[in-house]
Amino acid sequence: MSVVTGPPVKVPARRPARPRRSVTLVAGCALAGLVVAIAVVSLVWLPYAPDDTSGTRLMPPGPAHPLGTDKLGRDLLTQLMIGARIALTVGIGSVLLGGVLGVLGGLAAGFATRWLDDTIAALLDILIAFPTLLLAMLVVAVQSASLGSAVVAIGLGMSAIVARLTRVLVKRVLAQDFITAARVSGTSWPRVVTEHVLPNIWPTLLVNLALQLGLAVLAEASLSYLGLGPPPPNASWGRMLQEAQTTVLTAPVGAIAPGVLLVVLVVGVNLIADGLRDVADPTRRRTR
Repeated sequence: MSVVTGPPVKVPARRPARPRRSVTLVAGCALAGLVVAIAVVSLVWLPYAPDDTSGTRLMPPGPAHPLGTDKLGRDLLTQLMIGARIALTVGIGSVLLGGVLGVLGGLAAGFATRWLDDTIAALLDILIAFPTLLLAMLVVAVQSASLGSAVVAIGLGMSAIVARLTRVLVKRVLAQDFITAARVSGTSWPRVVTEHVLPNIWPTLLVNLALQLGLAVLAEASLSYLGLGPPPPNASWGRMLQEAQTTVLTAPVGAIAPGVLLVVLVVGVNLIADGLRDVADPTRRRTR
């Protein structure tokens, strides 16, 4: 019995899977990018001078003042643009300061002896239990209200959270077999940190720092609302909200506009953090 065979069937080659874009990351970049664009434009152009009070008090939106004026006659669009710059400056500055101090403290605790590690862990727990906003208020009260004081105050409060996370991540990495192999092969501890520890903990730290950026922006707005933020003529969304609370019924734009931009920036940063988590952990995205 003969078997009739046909021409060989060509199996199409499978294309390599393209990396899926995180929708939340794109949406977060779009929202946060809007505020960043406003802040960048404010560096080169402003509708009016920050201390210009030549406008009519509580003027409604119009051609001369697209968003109207506040109770002092200042242009609201100008104040919003400067507020975007202040929020990003304080937020990014606080994250950089808190991240550097936190990572250094976490590395020190991760490599420390047991009693020193326990001491550092206890100190970190005390700092974390202390309200960040209250700590920031104390620092600002001692150094007087300024842009630098806000950055230092929020950054110090943030560093304890970053340090505790770094400590946990470092200990988890140091328990792996490849660290033992690296030490047996003669690798020094500084090289272990730079070549093995930091590359394995940076994705989680990056996500956490992105979340801390949103919290830093809210903390700056809270300090400014209480009168402890950057002093005039530097505008701040928090101070704009505080000044507009007495005229919210007669001139609602003064309260709505900074509140909307504050929500847009914080939501955008949180979406970026969620998107970065998807990129760092693809299995999490597939299980959604």
